[in-house]
Amino acid sequence: MTNHSTYLATIDPDPIHDPIVDSPEPAQILPLPESRPERLPAAAWRKLGLTMLIPFFLVAVMGLAYLGAFHEPQPHNVQVAVVGDTAATKVFAQTLKDTAGEALDVRTVPDEASARALIAQRELAAAYASGEASATLFLSSAASETTAGITQKIFLPVAFEQHLPFQVVDVVPVGHHDSTGQGLFFMLVALSIGGYASSVPLSGFMGKVRLRTRFGLAVLAGAVVSTIGVVIAGPIYNVLQDNLWGIWLLSWVYVSAIVMIGMGLHPLLRHWTTPTLTLLFVALNFTSSGGIFSPDMQPGLFGGLHAFWNGAAWHHAAQTLAYFPGQAIGSDVLKLALWLVPGALLMVLTHAWSARKTRLANENARIRDVEEAIAA
Repeated sequence: MTNHSTYLATIDPDPIHDPIVDSPEPAQILPLPESRPERLPAAAWRKLGLTMLIPFFLVAVMGLAYLGAFHEPQPHNVQVAVVGDTAATKVFAQTLKDTAGEALDVRTVPDEASARALIAQRELAAAYASGEASATLFLSSAASETTAGITQKIFLPVAFEQHLPFQVVDVVPVGHHDSTGQGLFFMLVALSIGGYASSVPLSGFMGKVRLRTRFGLAVLAGAVVSTIGVVIAGPIYNVLQDNLWGIWLLSWVYVSAIVMIGMGLHPLLRHWTTPTLTLLFVALNFTSSGGIFSPDMQPGLFGGLHAFWNGAAWHHAAQTLAYFPGQAIGSDVLKLALWLVPGALLMVLTHAWSARKTRLANENARIRDVEEAIAA
């Protein structure tokens, strides 16, 4: 009882009069701040609008380029042949040409050996040979997997109308580890992105080094990016199995040109450099390279770019070394080398422009120092 009474005595009999609650200075309740609309200066909105032009530009460019190049492939003067030298064969070839219109450019070849040779030289996309027992379509998936598929769709109905079993002979097939035939294209993607991404940090470093050091850094970056690309496509995934050094040299020239162009453009375009490089070496480059669809399956713009764009030159030369050894790549190498010229010129010109701006700034600073000294 005693303990219980003592415990009750310790409890405040009037909990309402809590010393904290009944403090003589009750806490002040601060009013909520008034909700006011944001008032940013017009210059901030203008800067935001100009900055947002970059993603809008990229969306428009990528959409127009990729959908324009790939959404509806149609054959345009695709080089095909009919095997045989008889009058009936020539009549059949002419009928096929009249029916196809501008889609096919049809000729005749005397025999299957000639057809195979022309396909291996990439002068023909396909050759159709029909006999009494079967029909055979000769093609090369290594030259273009998509073109091979489209020519099969063209000639399969022809064999069906002739009531002949249809078979396909792949004269130059793709590698075992590149079943789609597009491994080189995706290597081109990696090299291109590595090239123009390397130019951005190097551009920020340009003002601290001499011109020859800038060229050295561009070439060194090209060598490193090319090495990484070849190692991944070669030893790691076995897309490349032959002529690795030759493809590495092609890649070195190709990437070095992109790096130099990016370094040369950056002092002029600043934050618009990356969108410009994306336009040049992604939107226009990948779509015209021939890696997905050959130029005779695309609209005229991309077929025209294929004739001189650097990605198309690299892809054709690398494809030659990988699948068609012995064929000439001199014109492709020349195109890649010519792309070094604008990059080198831009680097020299922007270096001279930057040096002139620095010199003028130093002269103005000296003039101000003299004026301040006279005034003092």
